[in-house]
Amino acid sequence: MLNIIWICFFLAAFVTALFKLIFLGDQQVFAQIMEALFSLSKSAFEISLGLTGVLALWLGIMRIGEKSGFILLLTHSLTPLFSRLMPDVPKDHPALGAIVMNISANALGLDNAATPLGIKAMKELQTLNPTHETASNAQILFLVINTSGVTLFPVTIFTYRAQLGAANPTDVFIPILIATYMSTLAGLLAVAAVQKINLLDKVIVAYLGGFTLVVGGLLAYFSSLPQQVMLQQSATISNVILFSLVIIFILGAINKGINAYDAFIEGAKEGFQTAITIIPYLVAMLVAIGVFRASGALDLLADLARFIVHYFMLDDRFVDALPTALMKPFSGSGARAMMIDTMKTMGADSFAGRLSSIVQGSTETTFYVLAIYFGSVGIKHIRHAATCGIIADFGGIIAAIFVAYWFFG
Repeated sequence: MLNIIWICFFLAAFVTALFKLIFLGDQQVFAQIMEALFSLSKSAFEISLGLTGVLALWLGIMRIGEKSGFILLLTHSLTPLFSRLMPDVPKDHPALGAIVMNISANALGLDNAATPLGIKAMKELQTLNPTHETASNAQILFLVINTSGVTLFPVTIFTYRAQLGAANPTDVFIPILIATYMSTLAGLLAVAAVQKINLLDKVIVAYLGGFTLVVGGLLAYFSSLPQQVMLQQSATISNVILFSLVIIFILGAINKGINAYDAFIEGAKEGFQTAITIIPYLVAMLVAIGVFRASGALDLLADLARFIVHYFMLDDRFVDALPTALMKPFSGSGARAMMIDTMKTMGADSFAGRLSSIVQGSTETTFYVLAIYFGSVGIKHIRHAATCGIIADFGGIIAAIFVAYWFFG
């Protein structure tokens, strides 16, 4: 599947560029494609290089947590849920701890921490995978949950909106929470349908109900705060929780008489090796996305969407935010650039500006995460991972459009 997707990016880019050259007289399109090839291959290496230190840091901290026994305690609270969602993963397996930490980091908007923790979880799940080049059910479910994960504190989006002149940068907070929650639900339903997971199990229903109450409570609390207080408190809570976990890991190591420094070094070495492993996978995916974008194929998709909307005589204001939505599954930095461009062009407080912000916060970057996580363990056959991830993205985008009309229409 990944092979087909990768080839299609290049073929679509070539056909589009050829059409623009022959019929539209665009003499620069192939030059732009070649520029994208070289610049994005360089960017992929720089991203991997930048991840090296972060991976070493967080995998080192995770190793302290493992040896201190705290991650095992952390996983106990979610073991009943994951034992039903991932029946192939034994109770108390290290993968569950890494999964819990990754989901927590994503929820707090701590992307730099979430990526290495996610890679750690994927590597642990790979130890249970009987076919090492084919993704297991547990790996696919984890990836889809990760790419659609709920972000409770989208501080980065608030910051961009503030810089671009939004009167109330945090007015998209509640819409983002609703859209990202619907994305996660869509992804979970898609995977459950393929893997025959019984979501009506009373334990799963209880956990999902509990998570819904937590999200609802956070919504109620933060929506009552002034925007500046909301920004400060969300950032402070995120950082306090994360560093508190680091201290708890270290204290646990002290209590058990474990050399925390040696444990950290052991995990950090693994982080360095992982960063090297993902370079070719990241180069392959970012270059393919880059030529697809540089050829103008993405713009054609947006124009086609506008034509369809006009044909059915629907409100087309949401089409101006579609570039962000179309780019989001493929490139996080590309989607961020689209969001910023939309807010600059249309205005941060325009309907399209707000919608692009909601879309940006509704999901993670499916193909980027897929390339990083599966690439780190050498997965080549991804089965239904991409399909379910796209379904989650689609659910988040549709929810974002509806909630934008609800709040700002």
